[in-house]
Amino acid sequence: MKLLEILLIFIIVPIVKEVSCHGDEHQPLSRIAIHKTVFGLHDNAHVKASPTVLGLKGQNTEWVTVQFSSPNPSADDWIGVFSPAKFNASSCPAETSSVHAPLLCSAPIKYQYANYTNPTYKHTGKGLLNLQLINQRSDFSFALFSGGLSNPKLVAVSNSVAFANPKAPLYPRLAQGKVWNEMTVTWTSGYGIDEAEPFVEWGKRGGDQVRSPAGTLTFDRNSMCGAPASTVGWRDPGFIHTSFLKELWPNTKYVYKLGHKLSNGSYIWSQQYQFKSSPYPGQNSLQRVVVFGDMGKDEADGSNEYNNFQRGSLNTTAQLIQDLKNMDIVFLIGDLSYANGYLSQWDQFTAQVEPIASTVPFMVASGNHERDWPNSGSFYGNLDSGGECGVLAQTMFYVPAENREKFWYSTDYGMFRFCVADTEHDWREGTEQYKFIEHCLASVDRQKQPWLIFLAHRVLGYSSGSFYVDEGSFAEPMGRESLQKLWQKYKVDIALYGHVHNYERTCPVYENICTSDEKHSYKGSLNGTIHVVAGGGGASLAEFGSVKTKWSLVKDYDYGFVKLTAFDHSNLLFEYKKSSDGKVYDSFRISRDYRDILACAVDSCSSTTLAS
Repeated sequence: MKLLEILLIFIIVPIVKEVSCHGDEHQPLSRIAIHKTVFGLHDNAHVKASPTVLGLKGQNTEWVTVQFSSPNPSADDWIGVFSPAKFNASSCPAETSSVHAPLLCSAPIKYQYANYTNPTYKHTGKGLLNLQLINQRSDFSFALFSGGLSNPKLVAVSNSVAFANPKAPLYPRLAQGKVWNEMTVTWTSGYGIDEAEPFVEWGKRGGDQVRSPAGTLTFDRNSMCGAPASTVGWRDPGFIHTSFLKELWPNTKYVYKLGHKLSNGSYIWSQQYQFKSSPYPGQNSLQRVVVFGDMGKDEADGSNEYNNFQRGSLNTTAQLIQDLKNMDIVFLIGDLSYANGYLSQWDQFTAQVEPIASTVPFMVASGNHERDWPNSGSFYGNLDSGGECGVLAQTMFYVPAENREKFWYSTDYGMFRFCVADTEHDWREGTEQYKFIEHCLASVDRQKQPWLIFLAHRVLGYSSGSFYVDEGSFAEPMGRESLQKLWQKYKVDIALYGHVHNYERTCPVYENICTSDEKHSYKGSLNGTIHVVAGGGGASLAEFGSVKTKWSLVKDYDYGFVKLTAFDHSNLLFEYKKSSDGKVYDSFRISRDYRDILACAVDSCSSTTLAS
């Protein structure tokens, strides 16, 4: 690239230094002080990327070889991957009158140190990296920086590379609709509604296919609540489409593909996918559910890595893909991508989970790293969302909530009823959400759906996580005080949480007291609720506190996920599996009849009288 062409990439613009937010260690891109970039292109430095055209055979993921050289190499030189390729400042908002030239408009979408696979780089000044790219609706370029992450100096910029069709429909995410026989398909593309009509073509395998139209959403920088989402972390999200596939037959295999009809009459198609529809509520069939929280994303090429964070997410993803034929629905209960205001990471997260989310319903809950931001209506006023304040999660994923801004909902899967809370909004007694939770628990017919499961991101029940132990609450303050009487009254079997990045299982418990001495085989009424922390989906692990409690049965400082298997109306198997090998580390069974659910326990039944 000629020096004049490179100079045109950069424009002096005013920009506000990104807000430092609690939990910045969760987002490796936040370590790059992109606003401090010094412009120092060197004639004898170069970066070259190949191939220049990607996805010629329809692939949405490709490996790129990046060759580079520097006349003044150092150990902290790094390569940043930018998209769009001309990462100029023309669209940056003017937020302040102070100008410190030259500033970059946006953070890279990923980065890697120059010596990562080049141990002699510091002496030779020459290196090569193999980096993996996904289709993200725009072209890419690669820039060589010196000065480390804290004082970056731009040395050279590569040629651009691009996918053959950057606008292609990608990364479908299935989710249950508001009724049992409806499946929703959400995907991302570069086609606005004025350019192409989005739809899903679907039908029973081997049968006639029909087309269902899709709605289209997007948002702009003004939808963000603060930096970095509104500044260096901003990236055009493209268009998010959702189609509703209705009147499905229960437990039936369907095939589908995403389509866009262009204004000239031609069509753009995705590959073909498949799913199995949900069983009828109460239907007696083998039903397998996976639950975990706090997944995050990681890079197969080793880039964007800081402090060994989120390595577990690739292992979790791989184990779920490997066992996909033995699962029917997945719940990721909050802290999905840890984008924290760096919007490019949402594409990479949806690409990572695509093999799972395109095949089984991928239900999500809201976590602090999706929603929390001061004065945005969240229950907690911290900065954990990086300025996203829920917009990305609520748009990128469908949930069957009445109002996706209020991210609580119920969903039925055969013999299961799931009540999914939103811990980033007030759940205490008297609130709108409290009323929803009680209605969700009270309205289930336990003769037909005996397995009642409560899901939430923050721990509203019991946890020995060190930060909860240190404050003496063993859970979110005010958590179980309001909700435990509902769990007890409506006989919730299991409550599962994320937020604490480890695994822990309690006895059946009510008001801090174990209601059973059994540990692995429960017969008859539990008389309490089993609380499980399953926050080891991939984010860096959390220590346990040193205090030992009677209600804590099993602890594991490792990555993993939970699997629930309902064999029929009377037998449920719970398994905790490690992400490293997929083997079962902890398990228990519940065996009971309908009359066991009807039986009274402490505070669960109205008192009887002589008249009754």
